[in-house]
Amino acid sequence: MPTALPIPGSSLLSPADHVLILIDHQSQMSFATKSIDAVMLRNNAALVSRAARIFEVSTILTTVAEKTFSGPMFDEIKSQFPGEEVIDRTTMNTWEDPRIADRINAIGKSRIVLAGLWTSVCIVGPALSAIDQGFEVFVLADACGDVSDEAHDRAMDRMVQLGATPMTSLQYMLELQRDWARGETYDPVVHAAIDHGGAYGLGLIYAKAILGADAREG
Repeated sequence: MPTALPIPGSSLLSPADHVLILIDHQSQMSFATKSIDAVMLRNNAALVSRAARIFEVSTILTTVAEKTFSGPMFDEIKSQFPGEEVIDRTTMNTWEDPRIADRINAIGKSRIVLAGLWTSVCIVGPALSAIDQGFEVFVLADACGDVSDEAHDRAMDRMVQLGATPMTSLQYMLELQRDWARGETYDPVVHAAIDHGGAYGLGLIYAKAILGADAREG
């Protein structure tokens, strides 16, 4: 019989064990995105970015054809990483840009977390390439989007079948926090959830303002 121990499972993410790559969250890409509402997409991208800043996650920002076609990365993302270089590519598959490989190798972590537009191209490409090279890949499904529900869903199916782990944006942030006794990140996480956490954020507002209690889960 196995023995229960009060330690987290090894498959759970922690702030220091992965690289977050945010890919092509740009206006021109979002115009044709139909699998998720544009406001919700931006909200989820903002939540992921806030979480990465709060927990000091190694993060790579990248765009495609920013000057000639797709436009700049969402301000909700860029504002969380002042001074961070946004790598602008010509390749649809982020993984094929040597600058991305150089950054990943310099950071030196074997787990990759991905989010971006479109799921079937800009996320499938690096996800499958990273898996093929021995990395463990996680995809933040609700911070991605595609031209149709079918395109997004089949892209997620394809990645999961080859070993990627699907997650959501709020799940990502709360998995990094994982214990409300972590006081140094408690307030920033609560405020991020209130701003971008949907109904969960509304519950935290109620707990703080109406009940006068700590906005703790449960």
